[in-house]
Amino acid sequence: MADTNEMTINLVVLGKTQTGKSAAGNSLLGSSDFESRGSPSSVTTCCSLGRSCRILGIMRRNGCELALRVRVLDTPSYPHSALSKEQELLGPTWKDFTAVLLTHADKAEEAGCSEETYLHSASSTLLSLLSSVQHKYIFLDNQKSIIKEERTIVLRKLLNFIRQNNYQVLLLKTSKE
Repeated sequence: MADTNEMTINLVVLGKTQTGKSAAGNSLLGSSDFESRGSPSSVTTCCSLGRSCRILGIMRRNGCELALRVRVLDTPSYPHSALSKEQELLGPTWKDFTAVLLTHADKAEEAGCSEETYLHSASSTLLSLLSSVQHKYIFLDNQKSIIKEERTIVLRKLLNFIRQNNYQVLLLKTSKE
């Protein structure tokens, strides 16, 4: 955070093919940086970084409004089953820095129940993941264009998770090859 009146959130979007990763990234950025469309195969074939403009009105510090910038790294399909038990990709503390973004929130609405009730019928794998990240999750409906107010709510939830982590960052292990 070079500018004391500005904060940057860095997000990496991981997931399987056709789960709405690019659409979620676009929603969080408030742009269409990433190609996103229905397709029988992967649309995203390489990592791509998208950046938001300065977003005002999200948070304040010491009575001053802070500008927020969001950077999203969109990724191709990630084979989660290939991760070892040591989580060597992100290191042992990854859970402290992870929030699960659940796309297709419209499915809970269609089922006529709250997000929490909807999650009670989730797979044991998803419930285990949510438990391991201290139930830090956010629902996002990618089927309709995100409105500014909904984007603000999602960003405030992310900032709250970051605040709970005392603004610490995840340090990735680097290869020494």
